[in-house]
This record gives sequence, structure tokens and C-alpha cells, in this order.
Amino acid sequence: MRGTDALTIGQLARRTGLAVSAIRYYEIQGLIRPARNAGGQRRFLRSDIRRLSFVKIAQKFGFTLPKISALMAPLPEERTPTKRDWEKISRQFRTTLDAQILALEQLRDNLDGCIGCGCLSLKKCRLYNADDRAARLGPGPRYVMGDRPADVD
Repeated sequence: MRGTDALTIGQLARRTGLAVSAIRYYEIQGLIRPARNAGGQRRFLRSDIRRLSFVKIAQKFGFTLPKISALMAPLPEERTPTKRDWEKISRQFRTTLDAQILALEQLRDNLDGCIGCGCLSLKKCRLYNADDRAARLGPGPRYVMGDRPADVD
């Protein structure tokens, strides 16, 4: 790592808006891998700014650190990731986000009907679960989550 390209942990914290403790935590999790100078101090690549920015964005969208780590695993450690490297991750990220968006839209649409029904018709209510039959499909409001009463039979 060339000296002019190296960032101290404080510089990295200022550039990313992360606390130094968070950067250390992400290092422990293997999301970044700083080098050490002769005095044992961490030195980060400028590309770590982008890596940590991706971590922040992914967490904002509900991705867990293990999932983020898996997405970032193919990134090269020996060089700055290229546009092509990031595009590969972006495709995976987009696929997951598209699935989350679809699930949220379905939930929103189901709740619109549920909130508006006032439970005047329990036979049509997506939360109604006679004799707890939907429990066979798993925990939670199964019919709101996409299961159908016919899935139980």
C-alpha cells in the first residue's frame, strides 16, 4: 500500500461518517482488511471508503452483516474493485431488493383490504385462522404472508 493512498482510521471515519469503533467492528467481521504500518497502526485503502459506504447502504435496506459479507466476498483484496466488480454485486443486490419490494407491495395491498374490511366477513379475512389451521404452515400471519387457506388442506 503506497503511503499517499493510505488512510488512517480517523480519516476513514470522517470520509464515511462511521464511528471508529464501527470501522474496527467491520474489520473484525472481515468486511475490510487494513494493512499495518511499521508502528502497528491500521492503514486503509481509499477503496475502503466505497466498501464501507456499501455496508451502510446495505444495512439501511435491511441486509444483515453475514449477507453483506457474502455479497462482498468476491471483491478483490489485492486491488481496488473495478466498476465491473461492483456491477456483479449490484446485480445480486438488485435481485434481493426486487424480491423485498414485491413482498412489501403484496403486504401493503393485503393490509389495504384488511384494514378496510372491519372484519365484517371472517370467511374472507386474511388474518382469520379458524382452529389455528395455518399454524401447520409455520409461524406468523400466514395468509397475509402469501399462504392460502387451500395450502392447509
